[in-house]
Amino acid sequence: METKGKVAIITGSSRGVGKAVAFQLAAQGCSVTLNYRQSKVEAENAIKELEALGGRCLLVRADVSKESECQSLIKQTVDHFGRLDILVNNAATTDFLSFSDLTLLTDAHWDRILQTNVKGPFYCARAAQPWLEAAEHGGEMVNITSIAGIIGNGSSLAYCASKAALINMTISLARILAPKVRVNSVAPGFIADDWTQKGLKENYEPAKAGHESKAVLGKVCSPEDVAAAVVSLITGSDLVTGQTIVCDGGATIGPRA
Repeated sequence: METKGKVAIITGSSRGVGKAVAFQLAAQGCSVTLNYRQSKVEAENAIKELEALGGRCLLVRADVSKESECQSLIKQTVDHFGRLDILVNNAATTDFLSFSDLTLLTDAHWDRILQTNVKGPFYCARAAQPWLEAAEHGGEMVNITSIAGIIGNGSSLAYCASKAALINMTISLARILAPKVRVNSVAPGFIADDWTQKGLKENYEPAKAGHESKAVLGKVCSPEDVAAAVVSLITGSDLVTGQTIVCDGGATIGPRA
């Protein structure tokens, strides 16, 4: 897809990967809607940065775990820009829980993770469907999954299950929305950002070093690395759909030979 003049929504884009995707798409001439749930200050700062760079942007607060707010997010974007061409489902949540203690996986934890990480992208996809299908030369959807959904290891068992579900849903949506909309996903490995650092706390640096040692490229992801993978799916071959691109520095194929 040629992104110049197109309109994109990136959920959970006040910081981290979502923000990086928004900035990279804006740099390629795309108008972007930034979305946040509670990080208002970070979101407002991100908008100011984008506007200072000449980007056309809109800021919408919406909790993607609530379908009515997903519908409002889509409607506000279309009302403002007049169209929608790209949806990036990035918003997600987790808790960092020990895998060895299954008692930590309460119903409240499961419900929050699945509602945000699985139902949220579905709600956004359903609300965006008519606009993406009407997009000139076809629409694009990219879901941010995780290698946790492939290898079954991550911040919590429920998080891994939610990302595996999103990878599977990517395939289903690619079938359902074809041929008018391409649907793919990016599965990052360890991401060196403040969200991961906040979750891991004192374990952040040892975990980062451990992932770097496993990666054949010797480093972990930055938000910009993941964003570049997202943008490559949008701007690359129009014959790629239903695929999950792993972006982890080669950690899942390591160690080096």
